[in-house]
Amino acid sequence: MATTRSALTDEDIRTLVKGATPDERAVAAHKLCRKIDTVKLSDEERQVAQDILRVMAADAAELVRRALAVTLKNSPMLPRDVALKLAKDVESIALPILSGSPAFTDEDLVEIVRLGGPVRQVVIAKRPHVSQTVTTAIVQHGVERAVEAACANDNADFAERALQQVIERFEKSERVLAAVAYRNALPMSVTEKLIDLVTEEVRDHLLNHQSVSAEMALSIATGTKERATIDLVDQAGRAADVKSFVVHLHKNDRLTASLLLRALAHGHMTFFEWGLSELAQVPHHRTWLMIHDAGPLGLRAIYERAGLPARLYPAFRVGVDTFHSMEFDGGAKDQERFQERMLQRFLTQPQSTSREDVDYLLEKMDRVSAERRKAPRLAQTA
Repeated sequence: MATTRSALTDEDIRTLVKGATPDERAVAAHKLCRKIDTVKLSDEERQVAQDILRVMAADAAELVRRALAVTLKNSPMLPRDVALKLAKDVESIALPILSGSPAFTDEDLVEIVRLGGPVRQVVIAKRPHVSQTVTTAIVQHGVERAVEAACANDNADFAERALQQVIERFEKSERVLAAVAYRNALPMSVTEKLIDLVTEEVRDHLLNHQSVSAEMALSIATGTKERATIDLVDQAGRAADVKSFVVHLHKNDRLTASLLLRALAHGHMTFFEWGLSELAQVPHHRTWLMIHDAGPLGLRAIYERAGLPARLYPAFRVGVDTFHSMEFDGGAKDQERFQERMLQRFLTQPQSTSREDVDYLLEKMDRVSAERRKAPRLAQTA
């Protein structure tokens, strides 16, 4: 017990148990908790330490129990029974523990969400990691503030059905719907449900950052959906199933030379490959070889078979050659930098594109550049 005696001194323990005032006992509690959390203990010493923590959790003075809760709020040393006891305490003690203690199981957190009240629900929703089991409970039992907090927490894992239930429960709440819309990634079904419910600004964010089905993309692009139109080039780059997206565009006469050229200039090579494959009715693997690995005549052959305008071939040739000449850096914002350089190189080459396409690509390059300049400012203010 030498380690225990050096770490948890008899004097500290006596002060904790018999200290004359709550202040004295709170100081001793903080000191002991710090030692318990930082000193390596044997199994026997760990048991002694946990018994000491149980004494602290039973202290009549709120100050002592708070010292325990705050000092060990993220510590793996806190026993589960002590964590559960503190979670039922007054808020000044319960909330630090609930905010991040690893002592709780998912079942514990679900029970607290069900019975613990709104404030505890919100704190659990903001934990550094929240499992699907817990987020589902928050969606079903949580107050609006708790559901909003969970949806705004990108470290909270949601099942697709749970996000759909959020929309069903809170379809009139702009705050909750916006929290869902601004998540890093959303299932397509959730994005499409949100589009008709959110404000114009949030809707534009969804269309600029999330993927929708080919059917909805076309519906919005052709104006059959109200308000803003969609950029099919952006959606082409985000489509999870590029082949199906291309097939749908072709069936609706939207797989045009202009769309393919814009997508290629923006670096969406996969979409370009599948687009030529669909128009030429040549399997994708053969189309890929003709574009990338068949010498200077391969691209021309598949291009002509696809029935695209001869006058635009030089522009497509420049786009493919530029793509092949570039490499990813492997750093942060790699995709954005790649797309910006692709657009710059594409637009500085002599080509016979239409004025409309050139204007579109210039506007796209301006938008990519603006987003890159904006990112550092946002990071500084965060």
